[in-house]
Amino acid sequence: MNKLILAAAVVAAGFTGFSAVADGHSKSIGVSWASFQEERWKIDEAAMVAAIEAAGNTYVSADAESSSAKQLTDIEALITQGVDALIINAWDKDAIAPAIEAAANEGIPVVGYDRLIEDARTFYLTFDNVGVGRIIAKSVQAVQPTGNYAIIKGDAGDPNAMFLLQGMMEVIGDDVASGKIKIVGESFTDSWKPENAQKNMEQILTANDNNVDAVLSENDGMAGGVVAALSAQGLVIPVGGQDGDLAAINRVARGSQTVSVWKDARNLGKAAGEIASALANGTAMSDIEGASIFDGGEKGIAINAILMEPTPLTRDNLSVAIDGGHISKAQACAGAINGVDGC
Repeated sequence: MNKLILAAAVVAAGFTGFSAVADGHSKSIGVSWASFQEERWKIDEAAMVAAIEAAGNTYVSADAESSSAKQLTDIEALITQGVDALIINAWDKDAIAPAIEAAANEGIPVVGYDRLIEDARTFYLTFDNVGVGRIIAKSVQAVQPTGNYAIIKGDAGDPNAMFLLQGMMEVIGDDVASGKIKIVGESFTDSWKPENAQKNMEQILTANDNNVDAVLSENDGMAGGVVAALSAQGLVIPVGGQDGDLAAINRVARGSQTVSVWKDARNLGKAAGEIASALANGTAMSDIEGASIFDGGEKGIAINAILMEPTPLTRDNLSVAIDGGHISKAQACAGAINGVDGC
């Protein structure tokens, strides 16, 4: 299995050398969002739009609203509108297949955005989600090396849920096998929704008489639901998450969340806009600067890809997000406990 990890500095430098309007014609870049309700997608979109427009191209988008059927209809409409490239944030990894076939039939290149579309005709752009899982587990294990762990996984239809779990188990697997760590609850969470995560956590607490020592949550929204369930029982235990959500960063400062792995959506959105513009102008996927081969999906299909490096945010380095302009000091530090970096 070939796992590609590209240093963030390479991507942050930009995909220079591509001219999306080299043939003298503006391109139309269609973007299909799986569900635009999560906080982070708005950050991605702003950077994506800026990159597309900087290349002299036009951004057009649709929100599938958590529906595989609507996403297929949305993409069909984008193709009918004559887009020159597609960026697809897939709601369901399997249900998206007819859309990829339709795009291929029209010669439209596709960027699989943040979520794997296991088809060699797509370009995969994301953060290293196995690495994110490792960071979540390492950060929580550093403060709670033994005891009863719960794992709150994302939606079962999203490959990222399993990539994150893979990374987590690479870290804690040996300790689980030895009995140092016991997994007392593990649940997929429909649609990655915080309220569903809260229900899952409540059930795990009830089943274990509140005897849970740490929680590995696969994103920050769900971590918020986990913290709500813990707080209702008067519990404060290590909780890991990822996405760099503003509320999660503040929870880290307050001490109710241990880590939020920040995947700077501005860099990811910018890269997607630049890559899609280059592909629309005829650049081959294998010629995208920084591209290598990823074959770590369920089917082992080799896909041109870039996997960017994330940044763990803990109470020891919150200034990274503040100084980087991702969150204001006031937002990050409201109610902060003593000793939080940057507060």
